[in-house]
Order: sequence, then structure tokens, then C-alpha cells
Amino acid sequence: MLWSFWHCILGWVIIWKSGKWAAPVMFVVSFAQVCLATMLLGIYFFGHKVGSSPFVLLRNELAAPIFSQPNYLSLLKDGQGLNALLQNYWMVIHPPILFLGFASTLVPFAFAMAGLMTKDHKGWSVPALPWALFSGAILGTGIMMGAAWAYESLTFGGYWAWDPVENASLVPWLVLISGIHTNLIFKSSGYSLRSTFLFYTLTFLLILYSTFLTRSGVLGDTSVHAFTDLGMNVQLYLFLGVFAWFSALVAAKTNKERGIYLLVFAALSTIGFWYPIATLFAVIGGIGVFIYQINKQVPTIVKEENTYSREFWMFIGSLIFFLSAVVVIIQTSLPVFNKMIGKKFAPSADPEFSYNQYQVFIALIIGMLTAVTQYLRYKDTPKNAFFKKLIIPTIIAAILTVVIGFVEPNLYSKQGPVFHYALYLATFASVYAVVANAGYIFTGIKGKMKLAGASIAHVGFGLALLGILISSSNRTVLSQDRLGITHNFMPSSERESPGESTTLIKGITADMGRYDVTYTRDTLNPSDGKTYFEILYVNKKSKETFNLYPDIIPNNKGGEGLTANPDSKHYWSKDIFTYITALPNPENKKDTAEFHPKLVMPGDTTGYGKGKWVFERVLFNPNVGKLHYTAQDTAFAAVITTYSKEGRKQTAMPAFEIHNNQLVSIPDTVSSEGLIFSLDKLVDPAKSSFQISVKESDSLLQFIALKVYEFPHINVLWIGIMISVLGFVMSIVRRVKLMRKDDKKA
Repeated sequence: MLWSFWHCILGWVIIWKSGKWAAPVMFVVSFAQVCLATMLLGIYFFGHKVGSSPFVLLRNELAAPIFSQPNYLSLLKDGQGLNALLQNYWMVIHPPILFLGFASTLVPFAFAMAGLMTKDHKGWSVPALPWALFSGAILGTGIMMGAAWAYESLTFGGYWAWDPVENASLVPWLVLISGIHTNLIFKSSGYSLRSTFLFYTLTFLLILYSTFLTRSGVLGDTSVHAFTDLGMNVQLYLFLGVFAWFSALVAAKTNKERGIYLLVFAALSTIGFWYPIATLFAVIGGIGVFIYQINKQVPTIVKEENTYSREFWMFIGSLIFFLSAVVVIIQTSLPVFNKMIGKKFAPSADPEFSYNQYQVFIALIIGMLTAVTQYLRYKDTPKNAFFKKLIIPTIIAAILTVVIGFVEPNLYSKQGPVFHYALYLATFASVYAVVANAGYIFTGIKGKMKLAGASIAHVGFGLALLGILISSSNRTVLSQDRLGITHNFMPSSERESPGESTTLIKGITADMGRYDVTYTRDTLNPSDGKTYFEILYVNKKSKETFNLYPDIIPNNKGGEGLTANPDSKHYWSKDIFTYITALPNPENKKDTAEFHPKLVMPGDTTGYGKGKWVFERVLFNPNVGKLHYTAQDTAFAAVITTYSKEGRKQTAMPAFEIHNNQLVSIPDTVSSEGLIFSLDKLVDPAKSSFQISVKESDSLLQFIALKVYEFPHINVLWIGIMISVLGFVMSIVRRVKLMRKDDKKA
């Protein structure tokens, strides 16, 4: 419904502003709207349910006994609410923006189809470019908002984990960026028109494929984001297959070809009901036919590009982006392949590195191309002038990279020296992209900011890449296990390494490297069901203090256990990222221990499991701490000091009072040591000997396990994203103004 809503908004703008292109473009948009509407029908067609309506009544869908009661509405309670992981403000912002990005990819595709339908193979690319830039900006923003949500709500310690659903939204963006660059190439040089057709078409088809991945349930075992099977798999496949062959039909030259293509699609779709592999051939076949048709019909320049031309290296960059998308989508689609061929290809033991080992080299190449390509001219560039302009940016970038290497040396070395040095080279490439594009604004376009949209977008891209490399490579685990308590990790933290969590006993300050950390209190918030844990940090060197409030919430939606939500302390140069990994085992709360009486006199020392305790002295009618007596009372309190094996010293004051000729015992607890003391009676007044009973129980121990990361310079990433979006917006404004000027001239 959200997707369809955005199509309506975009359609109004197209009708308003697209002139002669409005009719053919809206034909494609309307067809997409029809396909989306079938997803919401929820009706039966020849015994098969088409779509799933959000407006059906539960009593018509379930044969539950409750619906046989006439007053069943009064028995129904409110819903369970959002999944615990989704209870974050980013989930108010992220989905609408992301779905606007999804919806907007239809517009460049629709312009490409309109160009084929009207046989105007060139003219469509001009109005399509601002829309493609808009889609790239919005979709990229939506993806990074999702990354921000993951950073604030999830506990894998970062903003990107190469989760299949994350990848499903990233891949169309990568292909769209390829299409934007080939569109620019065609506008300025006449090359790459066929590639622009292909990239815009694949972008939209990949959006449909990502919908299939997330909504079909095929990723249910490999992604924390994916939906379960909604019973619409056939319809989701048809959604993708129909548009793959729709593009082929539009590109076909004759009705005879269209008839053959329809028969092939129908045959493969039918076979797919029994042999799922046929569905794969159907989609690939439709894309293959489309490529064949545009190669046959769309004109191109036969002459090869000059290697010292901007269009040549822009096209290489577009291919690298596309190659990156291909690598990611193949790895992401492993569950789909397993389902179709009936085998089980096991995923990598280290899924993040399985992506990073390729993407770091792609980032290196893209960073270098982003730096140098702006300095090339279209058609041809004098070699001497080209290299002369790059000397200063290259030297500055090299110096800055060395400085960064000293200030923030790359600490990620567990994957071997090749990958380690590749990270350094990628760091240079990202710095080079920032410096070279910033320099081009002043040397290439002479400070004309209205022309600087592309350069600013590239500066933002370079900064984002630099922020990713520094913050991820140098992410440091500050927490370490020093107490050796066995943890029952929560389900959301089950991948944790026990040695990387600091155990904090309530009220006891723990040493955590550069910080002293204290678990001071926990508070249950009745309004949202979350338990907030107050963690006090004290910087040993600067004496700065701050509190963080990571929380836990019981899983709803039928889930068991608890879900942890992190909290962070933000600095300009780093983030301190904190979340709960474990709580005391609920089974240990059952107190089965017994009191053991001891006959002691002041000065006596007695051992217990984790240390020793000393009976210091007895106070008569004390008025200290929680004990308040006057001269008219009769009460005794024992002063007991405990010494743990770790050197912690604490005091307990059990007491008894005589009230109405009855002795009333008032025990005291040292919860961090699991001890309860009870002052029972005075045994021998002459010797001041007393009977003190002691109980040692783990159920008294209040502790949490805490994971703490330090992300250095992560703000470079977020700043880079904002600058990149600004560059997109500037480019959109400029392209729209150029279109208006061209329309007035026409």
C-alpha cells in the first residue's frame, strides 16, 4: 500500500511535468499499479487466492472457537505491537523513505520503456536523468537510514552486516548508479545508450527481486529482517517474471516476436509449478531477450572511446559498480538456488568477510576512478594537462593517508596481510576521492557551485567510504571478562564471545581499560515494558563521567526470551557503543540455600566461597545507615566486613531488637557476594560472643554482562552520506533547469 501510494504521488508529478512523455510513461506506471493492486486483492480465482487483503475480518479467516460467541469483540485484547527490534524512531522514518526509493526506480524504467514504445531511443534519456538522480538520492538515503536503525537497535556491533535483506536493497542502488553514469555519458558523448537502457531496466527488476526475497520466506533462516512465507510466492515470482518479459515485449520489433515471447513465458511459468528451476530460466530468459532486442534496435556509436576520455573511465566505473552488484546478489541468492535445485550449499563460516574480501578491492578501484575521472574531458584529454592537474591532489591525498595511518592505524589484521594492506590502499583511494573532487570544484569548474553537484556527491561518497573503513577496521572491544562468571546469553546476543563481555555486579565499580564502569541501577518502564540499566562510566584519565542506558525488552510476537537494545555516547571523533549481553539465569533466582549458625566474638574471621568475613564489633542502639534507635530502645547490631578474593571490601550490619519481650531479627545482605547475615542472639555477655547465621546464595547476586565497542570516527560516515545527498540534490536542480531551457528553445 505504501509502495502504491508513492506511485500515485510520482504519477501526478509525471502527468504535470513530463509533457509528451506523460502518456507512455504513465502507461508503464499504471501497469505496475495494476500488478501491485493484485497483491492486495485477497480474492479467490479458480480456487487460487490472489493477494492478501489487509482489510479482511479475522472471523472470516480463522475458524477459532472464540468467534462462535456473540460477544467475542469484548474478549479481544489490543495487539502485541511492533516487534521489539522495531521499536525505534528510525522505523517511523526509514520505511517510508526506503519505499519511496523503491517506487521511484519505476520512473527511469518507465521512461526507458516509453523510449522503446515511441521509437525515440534517445530523447527519453533527458527527462529520465533527473528522475534517476532523485531515485538514487532517495533510495541511498533510505538504505543508510536502515543502517542507522541497525546501529541503534541491533547488537551485531555496527551498521551493516551484509544481511540478505540489506543486500537486496543495496544491489538495485548500485545498478542505478551505473545507469546514472551511463546516462551522463550518453548525454555528453553519445556512447552507452544501450547500457543505460539495460541498467535502468535491471534496477527496477532487482527491486522486484528484492521484494521476492524478503516476502517469500526464502530468507527466513538467513536474515533477521525477512518475512515468513505469506502464501504469495507464485504471485511474487509472476510479478518479477511479468516485468522481465514486459520489457522484452516492449523492445520487440514485430507482433510475431511478441507472440512467441508470450508463449515462451507462459510455458516456463507453467513448468515452474512443478520444477522451480524453470522460474529462474523464465526471468533470465526475459532479460536475455530484452538485451537481444535493444542490441538489435537501439543505435550505437561504432567507434571505440579514447582511453583518455571521461566517458571511457566513467563506463569502466559503471561496470565496476555493476560487477559489485552481481557479486553481492549471487551470494545473497544462495538460499534461492538451494530451494530451486533441491541442494544445500552451505554459506560461508564468516559471511561478512566473504563479502568484504571482494568489496574492498571494488571500493579501491571505485575510489580511484572517482578521484581522477572528473579531471578528464569528454572525447579526449591532453595527457600532460591531465597529469599536471592531478599532481597536487595526489600528493595531498598521500600525505593525509600517512597522517591517518599514524593517528588511526588500521588494526584489522585477522584475515591476513593481503586484506590488511588492501584496507590501507582503499583508505588512500577514499581520501584521494575527497581531495581530488574538492580540488576540482576550484580548479576544474572555477568555484561555480551550480556545476558542483557531481563533485560534491563524490566528496560525500569518498567520506562515507573513509568512515566505513576507519570505523569498521578499527572497531575496538573495550569490554573484557575479568570475573569468569558463566553467562546464559540472551537470544539476541547468542553469537557473543564470553571473553568480550564485562560482568558488572550491581553497585561495584569494575575496571574496563580506560574507564571505571559501575552498574548503578535498573528501572522498569511500565509504558513500554523495557528495563533500562544505568551504567556509569568514569574516564580514568580525564575524569569525565557519563551514563548510558542500554535496555532489554521481552520478545513479543510469540518469541521467547529478551531482546537487547544498545545505547551510545556520541563524540565528534568516536562512539562508545554499549549493550546488554546476559542477565542472571532465572533458574538461579530460586533460593534453596540454608542459614548456617556461627558462634563468633569481635575480631573473629570466617571464610566463605568467594572470600572471608570479619566480625568487627557490636553496636548498642545504633543510629547509622538503615538502623535508627534511641536510648529507650534495646537493640544490638553487628558490624561485619567482607573481603572478596578480588579485593572488594564491603560492610553489613545485621541486627536484632527486643520488642514486647520478643526478639526480632533484622538481617542484612551483601548482594554482590551473595551473602545474607542474621544476628540471632547474645550467647555469652561476659565474652561478647554472639550467634550469627550466614547464608550464601547465588540468587542474591545482581549482575549484568555488558559488551562495549568503540567506533572511531564513525561520524565521517554519516557526514559523508549527508554531503552525498546534497550533491544529488544540486545535480537534480541543475538538470531540471537545463531541461526547462531546452524546452523553451524547442
